[in-house]
Amino acid sequence: MNMEALTLDQAQHMLQKYYGYPDFREGQKHIVSSLLEQRDTLGIMPTGGGKSVCYQIPALLLPGLTLVVSPLISLMKDQVDALTTMGIAAAYINSTLSGKEVNDRIRAAKRGELKLLYVAPERLELDWFRDEMATLPISCVAVDEAHCVSQWGHDFRTSYLAVAPFVEGLPQRPIVAAFTATATPEVTDDMLRLLRLQEPQVFVTGLGRDNLAMSVLRGENKRDFVKSYISSNSHQPGIIYAATRKDVDDLYQRLSGAGIAVGRYHAGMSDHERAASQEGFLYDDIRVMVATNAFGMGIDKSNVRYVIHYNMPKNMEAYVQEAGRAGRDGEPSQCILLFSAQDIMTQKFLLEQNPLESERKHNDYRKLQQMVDYCYTTRCLRNAMLDYFGEEHTDEPCGICSSCTDERELIDMTVDAQKIFSCIHRMRERFGVSMVASVLKGSRNKKVLQYGFDSLSTYGAMANRTEKDISEIINVMASEGYLSLSEGQYPVLRLQPLAADVLKGQRQVMQRMVRPSASGSGTSARSRGTRGGDHSPSAVNETVFEQLRLIRRELAGKEHVPSYIIFNDATLREMSVVCPRTEYEMLNVKGVGEVKFRKYGQPFLDFFTQQSDDSYDGNYE
Repeated sequence: MNMEALTLDQAQHMLQKYYGYPDFREGQKHIVSSLLEQRDTLGIMPTGGGKSVCYQIPALLLPGLTLVVSPLISLMKDQVDALTTMGIAAAYINSTLSGKEVNDRIRAAKRGELKLLYVAPERLELDWFRDEMATLPISCVAVDEAHCVSQWGHDFRTSYLAVAPFVEGLPQRPIVAAFTATATPEVTDDMLRLLRLQEPQVFVTGLGRDNLAMSVLRGENKRDFVKSYISSNSHQPGIIYAATRKDVDDLYQRLSGAGIAVGRYHAGMSDHERAASQEGFLYDDIRVMVATNAFGMGIDKSNVRYVIHYNMPKNMEAYVQEAGRAGRDGEPSQCILLFSAQDIMTQKFLLEQNPLESERKHNDYRKLQQMVDYCYTTRCLRNAMLDYFGEEHTDEPCGICSSCTDERELIDMTVDAQKIFSCIHRMRERFGVSMVASVLKGSRNKKVLQYGFDSLSTYGAMANRTEKDISEIINVMASEGYLSLSEGQYPVLRLQPLAADVLKGQRQVMQRMVRPSASGSGTSARSRGTRGGDHSPSAVNETVFEQLRLIRRELAGKEHVPSYIIFNDATLREMSVVCPRTEYEMLNVKGVGEVKFRKYGQPFLDFFTQQSDDSYDGNYE
């Protein structure tokens, strides 16, 4: 086929035929068009935004082979399973295969029997592999998780640096398409430079996903919250991320002891244990996965309804990528971060265990502080996230995050703010949050007295509050830009221009502050948009939906693939509303392509036909 002649109409035809969707999302459309025009392309799209479609559809139209660089074995298998289920010729080469199997797949590619071949970046460093690839008609190299090429990203892998030399070593340079879910401006620059993209088109397609309700909850009893939340959402699949193996094991024991179908995943488990746990979650035998951040990068499970962070992650990139594993099917889902001050110390401890060069560690401390600021902000969380990644947006609040749904009244904190700023000034901006809080409380601890801070006019100026409350207020002020914290293990507070305006009486500080209550903050926090399972469209017949899931599960068992690869939950929900009884009606359900209909459609049609007959018989009698 002549590459010049490729059009978006042809791509949309392929999308409908294989994927069962009539049109691309707006962001996908631009990226697909760019690749059909043979242009190097960088796509920054949120997790669940449909990145893979952006290179898979062009792969069907471009002559020859699309080589996909993918970082994880589980991710490759998941993608190839999904493609072959749709009738698309795809394969992977990784360390799970024998030498014979690898050679067989390369020969299949040489015969033109494959349209997509997935490989790990480490393969590109092997001389024999580069020689074999040089004999193939590669029209496109798609680089998944492209942020891994940057040492400023959160998953730096040196093997990604082999991509550009590999591409340049091919007899004819193919199109290069790079994709990632999250990237700061500096990481974006690194991807463009280190992958050596030529006159690239760059598309950022909106990291703020409308179906995700983001929440940050402070002061919760974390164990009680998790147990209560899962119990009230027992029919929904979810992931709980914890910072340490110890927390994972503790939560796993508590939840399994409560009769919850739970799995766990961390680096301290054997390969066999981790694989069994992951498979149980993918196949819906396990409803809840408790894991460290080692879990999830290669998981395409579309029906995760909630992601709970038991501890604050180390940076915003990690948080957004992990939280984004909720609601990949577009259905409303919850992303809940349970924050406590101890989380900061945990992350600093983990950071200090890493033998990183000082510049990298300096950068990681800066990112950690930005994550802390996010946890304390009273702004719309979606807007705060978009600002972090440098994405343009309106100031319109999302309306569904915990900040937007916070019903507490605004409190005038101007006087307290002036006390705090004045104290920091008098302490010559040389100390951190804890020390400032101690002085404002009027503490008699050794260091306060040693530095003579008990003689300051601000000493004991907030004696009516606890040091914890004062520290909380200081951190909120820092997140709102009145103060900054220096980078490093022991950050120091510094006044910003906004604080000067407050001290001069030219600016008022209004904040929604935590109010103590007899029952704690848990109940009010949960009332602010963190209940799961209540967002289903009213038209969905939940009984029918559950019956469709049983049919899907039986088909998945026969195919030995996870259920969502057959049809995702959003497709089943639409089916439960439409109740298709003909091929035409079934093919008009989003997510039902021609090949999938031929392979899996009949049991669903039979179900709806039977439902219709039963209804008719009932009315007749």
